[in-house]
Amino acid sequence: MAKPIVLIAEELSPATVEALGPDFDVRNVDGTDRPALLAALVDASAILIRSATQLDAEALAAGTRLKVIARAGVGLDNVDIKSATTAGVMVVNAPTSNIISAAELTVGHILSLARHIPPAHAALAVGQWKRSKYTGIELYEKTIGIIGLGRIGALITARMQSFGTRVVAYDPYVTAARAQQLGVTLLSFDELLQQSDFITIHMPKTPETTGMISDAQLALMKPTAFIVNVARGGLIDEDALHRALTTGVIAGAGLDVFVHEPPTDSPLLALDNVIVTPHLGASTDEAQEKAGVSVAKSVRLALAGELVPDAVNVAGGIIDPTVRPGIPLMEKLGQVFSGLAEHSPITSIHIEVRGEIVAHDVSVLKLAALKGIFTNVVAESVSYVNAPLLAELRGIDVRLITDSTSDEYRNLLTIRGALSSGSQISVSGTLTGTKQIEKIVEINGYDVEVPVAEHLIVMLYADRPGIVAIYGREFGEAGINIAGMQISRREAGGQALSVLTVDSPAPAGLLESVRIAIDADLMHEIDIVTT
Repeated sequence: MAKPIVLIAEELSPATVEALGPDFDVRNVDGTDRPALLAALVDASAILIRSATQLDAEALAAGTRLKVIARAGVGLDNVDIKSATTAGVMVVNAPTSNIISAAELTVGHILSLARHIPPAHAALAVGQWKRSKYTGIELYEKTIGIIGLGRIGALITARMQSFGTRVVAYDPYVTAARAQQLGVTLLSFDELLQQSDFITIHMPKTPETTGMISDAQLALMKPTAFIVNVARGGLIDEDALHRALTTGVIAGAGLDVFVHEPPTDSPLLALDNVIVTPHLGASTDEAQEKAGVSVAKSVRLALAGELVPDAVNVAGGIIDPTVRPGIPLMEKLGQVFSGLAEHSPITSIHIEVRGEIVAHDVSVLKLAALKGIFTNVVAESVSYVNAPLLAELRGIDVRLITDSTSDEYRNLLTIRGALSSGSQISVSGTLTGTKQIEKIVEINGYDVEVPVAEHLIVMLYADRPGIVAIYGREFGEAGINIAGMQISRREAGGQALSVLTVDSPAPAGLLESVRIAIDADLMHEIDIVTT
């Protein structure tokens, strides 16, 4: 088989290609050369980019085989995530690759502002010895205000505390306990602006945060205060900042990011009390290598059909090792579930997880169930990304139910649903033994214990003597080998459910003749497709 094609559209570290390994046909393309990019996307299964390559709806339409877009960095402004999700394309980034680099650059800007390092260097480089002009201030006992106390904010806190500073923060999503753990005082937004000597912003760019620092906020700051932004251009209103810097409202600013990059026409570049860098937050050898290696690993996982912790358009997150074995089982249960539904539309799906496993985050199992359910019933390529969207578009009510109690099994996974015909269907499975064998343990309320197999036939009929002989003869004459069989019933003479594992698919005509011969109420052939 031909290897999947992985495109590298921008310069990445050699370690990135090494992390991809030998399983892919790795090709290079200039992501800024639009015709070349669109042509290369036609055969690509994955593409690795940085910030220059634009992956919009047009690019996604060209990449009909595309399964994953990997951004070697944090920002995703150049990726149309909505179109990617609709197309079933996973989008991944490297959210922690540059946090140390960004934190250290922030500290660098603060130090440069406090001691006028860049202008002092520039003056001396042209022979001007201006010691008195560049008298600075100490950081010791100053107040550092951090807007956004996430991972980068926490790193900056630790580094600034080593200077003997007082660190305050504004973050409505951080608990008092977390702030106390970090040694940070939580303040309101206005209080932070009023009390801080240096303010640094570490917020995502959203409609709510765009322009969050404007004239009114700058007016609250001390006239001796400095503000730093290495997060996202646009968090500070640049026109308002220019007014504040030229009228003495604040003392200075350090900027690594801008609304328009490069900011060649920005009047901020001409000010003496502004220190600027060209978006260097992630520009360290270590950060670039970490980003490339991280997304290369994500590409491997995505093309293997597994969930990716750093996927931004699926409910990713860290998957506990206890939960991970349940993912392929739940996906296979989903395929059995859809096979049981036959041609009757599904109106609701309840994904139930019971047992010790619910001590961990099991939301990934909901995605796995939906992916399995839709794998064989829709024309689209189904992934963990678009499976929830497929359910939503079909008006299916989907719920995840967890319960720490499981009476018969250590952990039990169940998919239960209602059909438009009014009937209810269900299938349950578990993992048994040290080898974690996948087994189906319930179908439509009937107890069974059947190892998951590629081809299953499920029959429901009135229990009476001779039934096994009838379908055994029919399958035998058709050359269909029965590898395993289990019959479950609730009472003698009532309804019986028989589950057969067979070595090859049974022709549709054969199933119909068997159904007529045994007068079966239901007969389903279920082929489980493994990824």
